[in-house]
Amino acid sequence: MAKERVKVLIIGSGPAGFTAAIYAARAGMKPVLYQGGQPGGQLTITTDVENYPGYPEGIMGPQMMVDFQKQAERFGTDIRSGMITAVDFSGWPHKVTVDGKDEIEAEAVIISTGAAAKWLGLESEQRLNGRGVSACAVCDGFFFRGQDVAIVGAGDTAAEEATYLSKLVNKVYMLVRRDEMRASKIMQQRVMNAPNIEVLWNTETVEVEGGEEVEGVKVRNTQTGEERVLPVQGFFVAIGHEPNTAIFKDYIDMDESGYIKTIPGTSKTNVPGVFATGDAQDKNYRQAVTAAGSGCMGALDAERFIAEKEVEMQEAEV
Repeated sequence: MAKERVKVLIIGSGPAGFTAAIYAARAGMKPVLYQGGQPGGQLTITTDVENYPGYPEGIMGPQMMVDFQKQAERFGTDIRSGMITAVDFSGWPHKVTVDGKDEIEAEAVIISTGAAAKWLGLESEQRLNGRGVSACAVCDGFFFRGQDVAIVGAGDTAAEEATYLSKLVNKVYMLVRRDEMRASKIMQQRVMNAPNIEVLWNTETVEVEGGEEVEGVKVRNTQTGEERVLPVQGFFVAIGHEPNTAIFKDYIDMDESGYIKTIPGTSKTNVPGVFATGDAQDKNYRQAVTAAGSGCMGALDAERFIAEKEVEMQEAEV
């Protein structure tokens, strides 16, 4: 087992992680960043990004993450492949294990692990993922222009994505398990005002049908038990996201959904020297620009923490 000591360890490589790396590197903290299981984060499965400042013509999500990485590397960030498989935040310096074998001691840790889309858990859903099944209407809606699609969900995200799809496709079936939506009134109104969105209440998904690509979706009425097949070519899942934070649960305070709690106005967690940024702690906005902003906060908070620690240690030696 190899052991190593670093000043700043950044876990995750989306906009939050790379922005934290840029700030930490420019501050001379020689950050080490582990990319995790999805280098570049969710933007690597996004096509056009048109709402990030500084890209007037828009940019492809994967290229944007390449740009972020190059900028972080330019200032000396040590970017590594690998997964953080265990952490020990019971003392200081903080300890983490990489790929189940190597141990790193870090004076400050910035968590930027993001969140992943939730799925229904159907075998057919995973088998046809990328072949008509998607968890991102904004990413993939373009491919279904003029076709019929279904979307599962009842919250603001589902309503927003259904409305977005309605501007591209011929017909949108919105599958809602109960007899009401959780979405805000204004989002529900947008759904109801779209002439090509049909809301199917008390409806659950039984199976996504198709061999090489989606050919239909079998649904069941939860009250009558009646089943039928909707003839759609696209199936979108919009039932929320799950933060990638389980590994930290023994040490870090989280809400009931697993999002890390931070002290308002900061990236500070309940553990001194551990900071949370991006979608791992943000369930409201989940945008690249807000993630990047919180990454900046994480690096600045880490820099101040390390400076204060150094003063403490100097005073202790006197």
